[in-house]
Amino acid sequence: MSALHNIGSYFLLLARVFKKPDNYKLYWRQTLHEMVSLGLGSLGLIAIISLFMGAVVTLQTVSAINSPLIPLYTVGYATRQSFILELAPTVMCLILAGKIGSNISSEIGSMRITEQIDALEIMGINSASYLILPKIVAALFTIPIIIIYSMFLGILGGWIVGAYSSMLSVSEYIYGLRWDFELFHVIYALVKTLFFAFIITSVPSYYGYYTSGGALEIGKSSTKSVVYSSITILIINYILTQLLLI
Repeated sequence: MSALHNIGSYFLLLARVFKKPDNYKLYWRQTLHEMVSLGLGSLGLIAIISLFMGAVVTLQTVSAINSPLIPLYTVGYATRQSFILELAPTVMCLILAGKIGSNISSEIGSMRITEQIDALEIMGINSASYLILPKIVAALFTIPIIIIYSMFLGILGGWIVGAYSSMLSVSEYIYGLRWDFELFHVIYALVKTLFFAFIITSVPSYYGYYTSGGALEIGKSSTKSVVYSSITILIINYILTQLLLI
């Protein structure tokens, strides 16, 4: 299928997804289930990556400072800015696109080829809304929390480097963290995260929902969902940075 056909089908699917639900209580229970599934299932992976990335960014920044004219507290500043502006919102969402996106695409694709979605339609249920809307709402609530958690752990990883190595003192690192802090940068990161959370759930849902064939096609749909989600995240990241920071 052509790119224009895919884009058109994607927006037509979204129009079905955002129709008024028939049973709010059922949707609410499903949303709570998705929040637990999407949120708790990703915390461990994000924690490990964030801690080590924070430590590595701090070490690399310290080793790159060769001039005595550059104060060491800029290491804390560089780590903070790197995580708040880019590493936490963008890189972690790319990782979540691979983890969450592939799961969503495989789950909905399996329901499609086993005719469970057809059964929902026969019962008069809007299958697109019932299957996809709770995932989108859950992601919009949980992924920003995960990204704040990632920011904290990335900065903590840099603090650990300062506390347990002779390259940097804790006081210099903390001073750099506090130096020239702007709350708008955190808001900017969370705005990006909301867009990314929508992409991470809606694009894989589209590829899963329109899966046809057998088990092999589920794998192909899962791969496509991760690839196109990642590309879309990078494009939206550039556009939002141009609009909000420049």
